[in-house]
Amino acid sequence: MRKTNIVLFLALVVMLWSAAPSRRPLLAQHETAADLLDGERAFRSTCANCHGPDGNLIPGIDLMKGQFRRQYADDDIVRIIRTGIPNTAMPATTMTVEQAQKIVAYLRSSASKTTTAAVVAGDALRGKAVYDSKGGCAACHRVSGVGSRVGPDLTRIGQTRRAADLELSLVDPAADVQPQNRFYRVVMRDGTTVTGRLLSHDTFTVEMLDTKEQLRTFVKSDLKEFGFMDTPMPSYKGKLTSQETADVVAYLLSLKAPAGDTQGGFPGAFPGGGPGGPGGPGGPGGGRGGR
Repeated sequence: MRKTNIVLFLALVVMLWSAAPSRRPLLAQHETAADLLDGERAFRSTCANCHGPDGNLIPGIDLMKGQFRRQYADDDIVRIIRTGIPNTAMPATTMTVEQAQKIVAYLRSSASKTTTAAVVAGDALRGKAVYDSKGGCAACHRVSGVGSRVGPDLTRIGQTRRAADLELSLVDPAADVQPQNRFYRVVMRDGTTVTGRLLSHDTFTVEMLDTKEQLRTFVKSDLKEFGFMDTPMPSYKGKLTSQETADVVAYLLSLKAPAGDTQGGFPGAFPGGGPGGPGGPGGPGGGRGGR
């Protein structure tokens, strides 16, 4: 009899747990890189419009640090994302529970990270000076029409990237590369090698902007070799002090030009505006891309 009661009790526990999945920790449900990336994309396309890329534009709220005006459980935040808050500027959305959960998982994951930029206060004016001189950033990047087209255009980078993403791209550029910022290498039949920023590719062709800022198109069947290559963006870890790194991040965050401003004069070359960071292409864009 006792054995039967124990079995029934365990069955009841399992049934209740299965019936209440919303009580499970969200990070346990969405701990894969793909799920967190989905959450990041949803946040940037929906939430960042009001909260900003760093989630700190609304007074008293810093989403990336897990700071709210009151204490909320994950389920509460999911509900707010979906239904909004009556009589406030927080609107309802059409997101599913799963989509909202991925955003919360992304926010929780971001809150667990610490950066030098968050600890050391940066100065945008000093950062621009480092960008123009010691960093040598304009050799690969462009801001409001000034600089090279080889790397991603940074004219509006402050609207799309977080301080943590930008700092990571400066100190470890290979760790986080947006798909549109990947570099490609082709070897022609005569042995000539061409490298550049990949613009598009399919089964038959490859289109890239080479290191001489020339638009190049290749037919894959005419090539000896072709494939992705590591980002040429160098690491500035040890090359810039903590203060200089924070200053450069502050400068990049200040770049929020209106949509009508120039993006470098090369239509479609740099969609999404992820930087490759000072001194080399393919860096501070954030987002995970294969190589």
